[in-house]
Amino acid sequence: MLANIGFPGLILILIVALIIFGPNKLPEIGRAAGDTLREFKKSAKDLTGDVTDEVKEVKTIVKDNTK
Repeated sequence: MLANIGFPGLILILIVALIIFGPNKLPEIGRAAGDTLREFKKSAKDLTGDVTDEVKEVKTIVKDNTK
């Protein structure tokens, strides 16, 4: 959904945010959004890493049992 916004849509969102929150609050909001996104990506990476580790472990067990 976000990939379909495009440049004009981003400018419109920025203008609306500027009107609603004012120029003083925008850096704080942007920083908070960036921190939230960074934390989400880190959590998703940790979760997929755990699953990947378990898949490797299962593959090792299956490989050892077929010998």
